Amino acid sequence: MWILVLASFTIQALGTECFLYPIIKPTNPEVFMNVSEIIRRWDYPVEEYEVVTDDFYILTLIRIPYGRMNKNLSAQRPVVFLQHGFLTSSISWISNIPNNSFAFILADAGFDVWLGNSRGSTYGLKHVFLSTNSRRYWAFSFDEAARYDIPASIDFVVKKTGQKLFYVGHSQGALLGFLAFSTLPKLNQHVKFFYALAPAYFFQQIKSIPFLLLLNMPRPVLTSLLGDKDFLPETNLNKILATKICNNRLTDILCIKFIFSLSGFDTENLNRSRLDVYLSHNPAGSSIQNLLHYSQEYFAIRKVLPAFDWGSPQENLIHYNQTNPPIYDLSTMQLPTAVWSGLQDLLADPEDVSNLIPLIPNLIYHKILPTFDHLAFILGVNAPEFVYYEIIEMMREIS
Repeated sequence: MWILVLASFTIQALGTECFLYPIIKPTNPEVFMNVSEIIRRWDYPVEEYEVVTDDFYILTLIRIPYGRMNKNLSAQRPVVFLQHGFLTSSISWISNIPNNSFAFILADAGFDVWLGNSRGSTYGLKHVFLSTNSRRYWAFSFDEAARYDIPASIDFVVKKTGQKLFYVGHSQGALLGFLAFSTLPKLNQHVKFFYALAPAYFFQQIKSIPFLLLLNMPRPVLTSLLGDKDFLPETNLNKILATKICNNRLTDILCIKFIFSLSGFDTENLNRSRLDVYLSHNPAGSSIQNLLHYSQEYFAIRKVLPAFDWGSPQENLIHYNQTNPPIYDLSTMQLPTAVWSGLQDLLADPEDVSNLIPLIPNLIYHKILPTFDHLAFILGVNAPEFVYYEIIEMMREIS
């Protein structure tokens, strides 16, 4: 599916680049590694844990307990929890070289770093009872991820470390934070501060053409084309795309243009030498129901985020004790919050973010970056300078 979508945009992407002759690029070894192997490759310690949610999904948590130069095992380090976005995984925080990847930068700065994984992504595909071949397994959206995944992950980290933590979410990871912290007030007791990067809370002004095409498809058409289970999982096609299709000077330009058509245009901020790493591990999967939930939000009344509509008053009554999906309300979330957003972002559109900002009760800080697109916050070469070091300084003032 990913390759087919890419091919559909090739003609538009060609532009004036056709004169370039193909030169095969060397493949980065991380293309063929999992998240823990990548961390070890750069000489960082890594620990893996499995946490079971209250609805029996099994999620993998990745821990980088200290940096390469901070090996005093008895020292207590401030705890940071990083939650990835839609169709990505924990690898998104370590996809660049160490001095450009937020998880590595945090570890080297003296933090105990934990990487979360949402259900349905590469490292969240297990369940106590259900198989991924089951439709029941995939009957979830960001509602369930916020209600079950975030509390289970945070509770595990707090019990393991004995500390409150800093929560950093990118895109859907930020959305999950807003939903979890506003609907589960007790969770706020375990979190010191919430940092939201490119928060995809409202999805009503989205400008990403590929996603707009999907969101505007009628549900029967969408499910007939894509099924009713998983959506764009990580497969061997990711590796083919990374090493056979986007691995020369002509096609990597096409692939980069396609990525920008998804997320926004920030051409100077993408490390092209790491393109094969990005593509080999992304997309990392979610559920069709999650995509449908975004579609419902896109067509919802402006400035409103509804829970998932199960399709009939009777089904909604079973899930919500009311015939219509409830509307999320951030007014109960008193957690101090800081937001970073980009003006070139096609997914967390500046207008959607501006509609979110007044709804955050305890907003401490909002920084708007004129050149940043959606992926620049996790992959951008300028992200340390404009985002990461600023967050670390804020954390140090609080710790």
